[in-house]
Order: sequence, then structure tokens, then C-alpha cells
Amino acid sequence: MKITDIEVIILRVPEIGKTCTWGDDAVIVKVHTDCGIVGIGESDSSPLVIKSIIETPNSNLYCYGLKELLIGENPLEIEKLWNKMYWASNYMGRRGAGIHAISAIDIALWDIAGKHYGVPVHTLLGGKYRDEIMAYGTFIPYSDLEKNKEEARRLVDKGFKSLKFGGGVFGEDPDTDYNIVKAVREEIGEEIELQIDLATKWRTSGHAIYMANRLKEFNLNWIEEPILADDSNGYAKFSSCVEAKLAGGEALTTVHEFREFLEKYDADIVQPDITRCGGITEIKKIYDMSQMHGVRLIPHGFSTGILLAASVQFLASREYGTLMEFSESQSPLVTKLVKGAPIFKDGYVNVSNKPGLGIELDEEIIEKYRVKISDLFK
Repeated sequence: MKITDIEVIILRVPEIGKTCTWGDDAVIVKVHTDCGIVGIGESDSSPLVIKSIIETPNSNLYCYGLKELLIGENPLEIEKLWNKMYWASNYMGRRGAGIHAISAIDIALWDIAGKHYGVPVHTLLGGKYRDEIMAYGTFIPYSDLEKNKEEARRLVDKGFKSLKFGGGVFGEDPDTDYNIVKAVREEIGEEIELQIDLATKWRTSGHAIYMANRLKEFNLNWIEEPILADDSNGYAKFSSCVEAKLAGGEALTTVHEFREFLEKYDADIVQPDITRCGGITEIKKIYDMSQMHGVRLIPHGFSTGILLAASVQFLASREYGTLMEFSESQSPLVTKLVKGAPIFKDGYVNVSNKPGLGIELDEEIIEKYRVKISDLFK
């Protein structure tokens, strides 16, 4: 079997020029083979940047576009191809968007392998530990406190026993932060787990510690990315002063960055995103390393059903893969793009036993929201 093409598709709900929020755009890949098997992957990153990294012609020995590297290769040689992409794109890749692009292709290769052998990805990864995975619901908070109460209540009534919110207005004003957390906690009661995501908006460790202590009365399960992931000293200082668990790592890529995070940041939870960190091939290594450091791995996941399916398959194959994020974005790219996506019910997400990732793309949704490159430069 040989790779014949790598198709990069950009999707976007708002028209070009209007603000795009989390879940409203996506970049997906289809890896085509000469036997008709097509693998599906995704990167939760800047779509046009990912397209460029995959499709650019080579410039020199270390500046190859990923598509050029893979045409004619055997898609079943997954780790070999990962290493080839990493080595031959290291001037423009190695971290950040370069690894985001590799992640999308890597996920698609695992999908191809599962379809080829007629087994789910979790079988290829060593076996399935569980048929369902506990999920926490994630939403972007409003400035209107009543709307936050309504959303939190909706999720609890839906069956979530654990909630997280972040983004939007959260993290920009201390009093607003306090009032939002207070409103949500009062609405859901003490029995529901509650965690918050600052998306680095608290900026400094001093302010982050002040806010964490101010919010202590609300019994937060974890506080996520209070400051930039570049600040290892700030993370360690925060961890030493705050009772709530510290989580982070969604912006990091490869075992190299995660090794530093695990060794220096003193975090309790590491959160690689499978569509950014290096795909399934790399998150396996990150998981093993986190286990060696006594740190729990709970992957980040706030995009389409492709990311969701890949995360489910991976976690099902890990002994301690017992909790995952479940986006409650109402964007059609989150709710409609994928057929056969894992389903949430009574606090848990089901694990598919279908070959590969166990999903199909809805081509009508793709055509409806597909962005032509010419549209981006009008």
C-alpha cells in the first residue's frame, strides 16, 4: 500500500473577516492510498499555516513540505514516517505549528492502519482497558452571570458530573472571575467537580496565586494554565502556594517540551492535545513519561469529532486513561462534521470498536463550510 495524496481541507463557519471563536474553524487532512483506504486527521491550529506546512515545496535538506515527503510511502510504517517528517522539516518545524501539522497526518495514518487490519486504533495501541471514559463538559463563560448558571445547569442535567469553563471574558477582571465562579458553584452545588481554565490570562504567578486563594472557598478541582507555559518558575511557585491541582500543557509539543514541563513545572495534571503534541505516536511517549513522574494525563480537546475520536481511542488503550474533555461548543463543525463520533451519556463517552478511528466525515458539511484559498486573500 502506498500514499498517493494528502488533501488538506480548511473549514470555517464565520465568513472571512469576521471573528472566529473556538470550534468555529478547523483544518482536517485526508491521506489517500492506492488501495482506496482514506485516513482522517485533524490539527487544532491555524488552518492556513498547517496547509502551508503540508503543501509547501522543499527549500533545502531540512525544509520539506510534509506531503512531498510522504507520497509513495507505505502508510503502515507510522513511526518511521513520523521520524522522516520531523527530521526533514526541522528548520521550519520541530515545535509549534510544524508538529501540529505532523499530528494531523499521524492521526490519519493510525486511522488507515486500523481500517487496513480491520481493528480499532485502541487494539493497535495494545488493547482496550474500558468501554467508556468519564468526560467533563467544557464551555466558554458569558459576562452575564445568569447565562453561566443556565449553561452549567444544562450540562449537569445532561449528565455531566464534572465541569470546566474558560476563555471569553474569564481571566480579564478579578471581580468578574470571582462572580462567575461563585455563580456556577452555587448553581451546581458541591457534588459536581468544577475546574477553571485561564488560558494564561492571569499573566503573572503573583496575581495567579492571589486569585487562586481568593477562589479557594469554591473548592476548585484544578486550575488550568493560569500563566504562560514558558514560565516554569511561575508554575512551580504557583504550585507550592495553592491547594487546588495545577494543570497545563495544551500548547506544548513533543516529548522534549513535555519532559521540561514534567521535570520543572511541578504540575499535577498534564494536558497534551493529540492534534498538536505530535499525534498518537507522540502522545504515547508523553503518557509513559508522565507516569514515570507521577503526573496524571488528561488530554486537551476542544475541536471536532476527529480530535474526540482520536482521544477516545488513545485513552481507552491506556491503563489510567480515565478522564477526558468533552466540548460543549454548538458549532456545526463540532456537532455535525463527523458521523459516528463518540457519544456522551450519563457522564461517560463510549469507546468505538469500529476499524480505525471509527468515524466518517459528513461531506455535505465539508462542502458547506469549506474555505477556498482564493477567498482568504480578497
